[in-house]
Amino acid sequence: MMISVFDLFKIGIGPSSSHTVGPMVAANLFLTFLSKQTKLTEVTAVEIELYGSLAATGKGHATDTAVLLGLLGHTPSTIDTRLTSEYLTPIFSNRQLNLSGEHTIAFNSDRDIHWYGDTVLPYHPNALTIRAILADDTRYQQTYYSIGGGFVINEDNANNPDEDQARPNIDIAPYPFSTGAELLEQCREHQLSISEIVLANECHYRDQTEVYAYLDRIWQVMQDCVKQGCENAGILPGGLDVKRRAQDLHLQLLAEKDQPISKTDKLAAMDWVDLYALAVNEENANGGKVVTAPTNGAAGIIPAVLHYYRDFLSDYSPDGVRRFLLNATAIGGLIKQNASISGAEVGCQGEVGSACSMAASGLAELMGGDPAKCLNAAEIGIEHNLGLTCDPIGGLVQVPCIERNAMGAVKAVNAARLACRGNGQHFVSFDKAIKTMKQTGADMSDKYKETARGGLAVYADNRIPTAMHGVSVNYSQC
Repeated sequence: MMISVFDLFKIGIGPSSSHTVGPMVAANLFLTFLSKQTKLTEVTAVEIELYGSLAATGKGHATDTAVLLGLLGHTPSTIDTRLTSEYLTPIFSNRQLNLSGEHTIAFNSDRDIHWYGDTVLPYHPNALTIRAILADDTRYQQTYYSIGGGFVINEDNANNPDEDQARPNIDIAPYPFSTGAELLEQCREHQLSISEIVLANECHYRDQTEVYAYLDRIWQVMQDCVKQGCENAGILPGGLDVKRRAQDLHLQLLAEKDQPISKTDKLAAMDWVDLYALAVNEENANGGKVVTAPTNGAAGIIPAVLHYYRDFLSDYSPDGVRRFLLNATAIGGLIKQNASISGAEVGCQGEVGSACSMAASGLAELMGGDPAKCLNAAEIGIEHNLGLTCDPIGGLVQVPCIERNAMGAVKAVNAARLACRGNGQHFVSFDKAIKTMKQTGADMSDKYKETARGGLAVYADNRIPTAMHGVSVNYSQC
């Protein structure tokens, strides 16, 4: 299966691709399904059931409000996040839900949303069921799995994976590959870079102009997100009272830019990489617009490394950004296909580890690395994130997630530089690193996989306000 750049990089909203973007997508899918079964005007009630990780940390991730926004007809890529509160007011204040903007029904979130944090459905820890009830008690329902990065499949696709048509089969693309070794062989046989291989496969399904336009849009949203993050201050929502730091850090770095210390400090660029990552992930934690890269929890790493390329390498060009993103698509696609990018499935090694690996390979190509060196960079990036747990405090994508992106971005830069100093040979192959990550995730206790029941999430000194555990976070209020 080929995972397209259009699939892997999605424009969405924070704070989580699996807990916010995915559930909103699922609600959109349910509206489409429901419209094929009956007229929306026939619906008298809707019930929402959240399972496993979606329930365990759903309040901190605004999963319930994401589903409701989807049922209102909003999509992750088009919703105006500044108006989220306005969209939700009729639901929470008036107890009315306007399905797809066409039909209003009574809806009580306390009664009609059910949380089953101790129940994990068979296919994936992130599951939800949406049910519509008609006046004659006819019921239509669908169960969806949010499998990371905003990818969503329904129960039928989960039970019959060969029927999943969400992504085209790579066996009809010009340069098929399903492992790192196959990708490297395609590059060697046809004397193409990784980005050229991916571009040729993308252009088998779409015009190159469309592919480039989408890549340019992704880059623009990433730049806008960094800019917003550097300009916004205050306290992040959710009850932890986490102060946004990017604005202060940005002002500090600007003030030091022409100072002697900035000109002599050989690692000053890393302070800027930290800033870029913090800016993105603070925007994500605040419910702003971000690019899943490949997830929201790891959304700051690839933009930070791309900004490093833009601001600190001499050969920056828009085409270089496209090559970076195409290269990263190959790496992220292989990880998703052969392991997972879901924190609820394999821990944060699947999110930050994957993003670090993708960014390292993309940067290595821009630094002149051949495909072997790119895969070496990707392997370094994932190998040194193995075992990374997903244990966000309070179920919020804030601590340790925001800083973890800064660390992952710096690690990606270092991995690319280290690989480009070598000859492309490495003791552990990229494919073996992926398999190890998958097995490590399978062996990892569930309490370390986005359930807020272990590790840092059970913060020992009682600094988590008790009120936040029973109240959904409305990110638009900040």
